Amino acid sequence: MTTVDDTAAAAALEQLLRRPAAERRILFTGATIVTMDAALGVLPHADLLVEGDTITAIGPGLDAGDAVVVDATDTVLCPGFVDTHRHAWEAQLRRIMPDVDDLGGYVMSTLAGYATVYRPEDMYTGTRLAALTAIDSGITTMLDFSHNSRTPEHSDAAVEALRDTGIRGVHASMGPHFGDWDKQWPGDLTRLREKYFNSEDQLLTLRLATLATDEIAGPALAYGPELARLAADLGIGVSVDAVFGTASSEAILNWAEAGILGSDVTLIHATGLTPAAWKAMGDNGTTVALAPTSDAQIGLETAIPAVDEALSVGIRPGLSIDVEVALASDMFTQMRTLHAIQRMRAVNAAYGTDQQPRRITTHDVLDFATLQGARTNGLAGVTGSLTPGKKADLLVIQAEDLNNMPLNDPIGTVVLGSDARNINTVLINGEVRKWNGHVLDVDLPALRREVHASREYVLNTHAA
Repeated sequence: MTTVDDTAAAAALEQLLRRPAAERRILFTGATIVTMDAALGVLPHADLLVEGDTITAIGPGLDAGDAVVVDATDTVLCPGFVDTHRHAWEAQLRRIMPDVDDLGGYVMSTLAGYATVYRPEDMYTGTRLAALTAIDSGITTMLDFSHNSRTPEHSDAAVEALRDTGIRGVHASMGPHFGDWDKQWPGDLTRLREKYFNSEDQLLTLRLATLATDEIAGPALAYGPELARLAADLGIGVSVDAVFGTASSEAILNWAEAGILGSDVTLIHATGLTPAAWKAMGDNGTTVALAPTSDAQIGLETAIPAVDEALSVGIRPGLSIDVEVALASDMFTQMRTLHAIQRMRAVNAAYGTDQQPRRITTHDVLDFATLQGARTNGLAGVTGSLTPGKKADLLVIQAEDLNNMPLNDPIGTVVLGSDARNINTVLINGEVRKWNGHVLDVDLPALRREVHASREYVLNTHAA
């Protein structure tokens, strides 16, 4: 696949689409496979078989049978990336405030401003745009922290946008911070569960989204025993945003004492927390979603992504994008940012001493972006590694493109060398979502018109 044959690629895709999804078999041959499975490791010159929605075999010289054979020579196959926290509805406002100075500036412009005029159709447009962009850049699972659920129709639009893109989506529902809304949240989670999430074997899952404390938007949105009971009754996980500093540290200790801090709870950001809070998180198996560029660029609390703190208590975190109004949209940027910041801090801390720096590796950040992200989203048994029996969420990355060749270290190539242009193929649940470098089933001119119309409505109505 060094030089992609457009005719052969089109013929292979046609063969795949001709078969019913459940009967579809794809054999990728001759690839360097980065499994992110500790028992399998990295396999050079190996094959991977997908049957229906599932990875069924990995190894050299697999029997093709009646599978559609895709020559993956000179590529790296790896698991799809997992985004553990993104406010997807904001996507039509991308980079509208690239140099935002602090959290308050973001909150007042976006949550107290633009968000208040969003219609259900704007929720749909922003969420769909975010999900399609995620797929294009290799993110196969995205947790949408949907905190602008002003009406049931707003929530429906966000869920339907995830469904229509074919991404493995996690809809984390929360009421808005400011402005008029129906006050249907959190009660509406029961309706959402019954309408969209009534099967255990489906692409979409549901979580309760909430805030750590009442500092930003009052007590109604803050996590506590009542919301924990609701999540437990519905059998869903909890994602807690704005976990910062002393107030959040005290809240964490209270949750631990109340028995509502566990492996089904994800704490987002986790910057500036006390050692006691971190110990409680480690002791209770709590998961953490870091947002490396958000913490550093916006300057959240200490402004330092809390990877060392997480690792010190045995938590391997997931990674996330956060807000596209100010930040990059892709997981490559998150991995590289975290990798650089942590290694800078480690060397700086040891400078002038006889201590050895404790540096994370490219393998660590790829683990955070894949398997640990899946665990953080409650999907470790489904996705996050190329393990036979898991769903076929995978990327085919061109290793001999101009910016990647020659292939010397496959994990280094994925983390430090690659970007969206190198992603030839994306499979989600065995379905082809990107092929030969193009996201499928997207009318780009129509999408562009929809995005621009939504943006103009939001900006003009907000200004009025």
